[in-house]
Amino acid sequence: MTDTAPPPTSAAAAFAIFNMRVPAPQRYQQPLRSILSVPAWIAVGGAVLGAVTLQAPTVLLHRHDRTRRKSGRLLRDMGVLACQINPMWDFRLHGPLPQYTPRKTVVIANHVSNSDPFLISCLPWEMKWLGKASLFEVPVVGWAMAMAGDIPVERGNPGSTKKAMLMCRQYLDDNMPVMIFPEGTRSRTGQLLPFKDGAFRLAIDAGADILPLAVAGTRTALPKHSWRFGFSRGLVTVGQPITTTGMTRKDVSALKAAARQQIQQLYNSIAPLAG
Repeated sequence: MTDTAPPPTSAAAAFAIFNMRVPAPQRYQQPLRSILSVPAWIAVGGAVLGAVTLQAPTVLLHRHDRTRRKSGRLLRDMGVLACQINPMWDFRLHGPLPQYTPRKTVVIANHVSNSDPFLISCLPWEMKWLGKASLFEVPVVGWAMAMAGDIPVERGNPGSTKKAMLMCRQYLDDNMPVMIFPEGTRSRTGQLLPFKDGAFRLAIDAGADILPLAVAGTRTALPKHSWRFGFSRGLVTVGQPITTTGMTRKDVSALKAAARQQIQQLYNSIAPLAG
């Protein structure tokens, strides 16, 4: 089974000369990380700024589209561009895509790094992301997420959670997938944390499928509490959709267990290949 890299953009090709994705000897990695992180951050910042610049007129031109499909995809594509330009990242899709395009679907994945959204954006369909409200307050980044139609939620705030779930439900009713990390936070070890119920209640209430993903190899890409990027071979793989037809709230635990088991199996299959 082969890994598929996103098609290179012309901007990414221009940076090919700086490609250092095959890590240097250990003794040189730390200084190289410091040196290469500067242009990498410039690339990420430029990608986000480019997204905002393109999104603004797109939102105006398609102001009647409640799903903000085009402006959302612009942000994901800019994320893919940032992956391609980053000289320390090799992010790829592993294995085949499902035989259908997700629509009324709650997409879920394990979460190990702030770089996971960049990797998952390599998937070819648009979906709306449930993210921390604090991210929406970051200049430029927050503007891009808002114009993409992503969904803010404040941890520990029941009112915010309820509003976010209503927004998710509206997207699902419009056949727009939503993307949720059911662990609720990043795993420091890469091992799966307990899953929260919200994504599964949402799927059952909306009559939506659950589509499990697994990511591996990203923990070193953007280490927690560090400004420096790290050398990383990140992989994302897509599982089989789980229907919620005929389910009620009583089935939340069983649905959650089935989805978690599938993600664990997917993770186990790609973790040895990532790094």
